[in-house]
Amino acid sequence: MPDINKLPAWWSFKRPFFAVDLLILHFAKGKFDGIVLVERKFKPKGKAFPGGFVEYGETAEKAALREAKEELGIKVKLIKQLGVYSDPKRDTRFHSISVVFLAKSTGRLKAGDDAKKAFVCPLDKIPKLQFDHNKILREHLSEIGHKLC
Repeated sequence: MPDINKLPAWWSFKRPFFAVDLLILHFAKGKFDGIVLVERKFKPKGKAFPGGFVEYGETAEKAALREAKEELGIKVKLIKQLGVYSDPKRDTRFHSISVVFLAKSTGRLKAGDDAKKAFVCPLDKIPKLQFDHNKILREHLSEIGHKLC
């Protein structure tokens, strides 16, 4: 890691936060039963995909696996990267850029870390979600349907 005192002045400029989000397909007894959502413990409160911030020295993939374990108490299998979402207004707290992963799990959910509650939500009962998560879901619904066949 570079010596922070020797970095050029431009290094101190504000930068976006780097995050990951997971669109997790949940299966019980071999059948798809919905996507995994969390009820957020902290502001902005509400329902959202599981996810969080990438730690220094961590890959986005490792961060996604760690966040699933911390927030949901489960291991997930990452299927693919769905995209990068970077609208400066996607998070009301600050500018964040998120790499979104499609994942799959069969585990029993147990909320932890900054998730107040973790639950499986059927696709026909999706509530209003925080951030741009409804938009992400809409953009990938047809792909999700293909993964379920």
